[in-house]
Amino acid sequence: MSNILFTGVMSALVTPFGPDGKVKKTAVEKMIDWQLSEGLKGFYICGSTGEGPALKPSTRMEMLETAAAAAKGRGVVIAHIGAPNIWDAMELTKHATKTRVSAISSLAPTYSYKYSEDELFDYYKRIADSTDLPVLVYATAAMGVPNFPRLMAKLITIPNVVGVKFTIRDYFELRKTKEVNGGDINLINGPDETLLCGLVMGADGGIGSTYNVMPGFYAKLYAAFAAGDLKTAQEYQYRANRVTEALIRYGKYGSIRSTKAALELMGFDAGGTVYPAREMARDERAAMKKELETLGINF
Repeated sequence: MSNILFTGVMSALVTPFGPDGKVKKTAVEKMIDWQLSEGLKGFYICGSTGEGPALKPSTRMEMLETAAAAAKGRGVVIAHIGAPNIWDAMELTKHATKTRVSAISSLAPTYSYKYSEDELFDYYKRIADSTDLPVLVYATAAMGVPNFPRLMAKLITIPNVVGVKFTIRDYFELRKTKEVNGGDINLINGPDETLLCGLVMGADGGIGSTYNVMPGFYAKLYAAFAAGDLKTAQEYQYRANRVTEALIRYGKYGSIRSTKAALELMGFDAGGTVYPAREMARDERAAMKKELETLGINF
């Protein structure tokens, strides 16, 4: 059986929650319905964009259950279970397995420390041994691994490790990773701004933050690439990048707060960001809305 289980474009879904930390279930349902109608194939739950590492495990579990119920089998649901400690990660793994989502995924335990290849192997093996779901490694530059393709060649030997969410901006390394295991590895591109680069170098699909705001752009980009229409795919990547640039600029320290603000302006009750992050001021929201409208985002 092939390891390439997931293809197409999926959003790193934001987590809408109120001041009490409770998930806004109606908002999740509305976002999932809309994103599926725009052509997305699934959802990555409680990753960095979903603010998972900053949320209580109980909130993460509630979000996963809500997303799985809202998707109703119409799209892939991948649970990010990475946490600053192994106990939370294992608890989240057990919950995701019980919830019967499509797969689980994990960052290395924490950005604060560096681990050897052997230590990372042991971590992912422990996770994989605790579930019968497919497992996607979540690779970032923060892992500090000097040779990720070499590490991935070891990780793919673990039963039910099927691939990697590759959020590293080195497409030579991406291609070398895609050639691991004779190419039988499910490689998903991470950086939004270079989805097309990843697809050209062999990625099977993409997962991204700004897919929340413009799912149609990315779905059309992927469809054009799959049809061999590189020019149209380029045009959608360039259009998406202009929106992404604005979201990053208005977000100031990243695009999560601006992405949630944009969704609020579009009619989705996306809520605020995890404390101590502050919400965007009203005048900033108004200015962002005006600029995004000129870039093709409908409010």
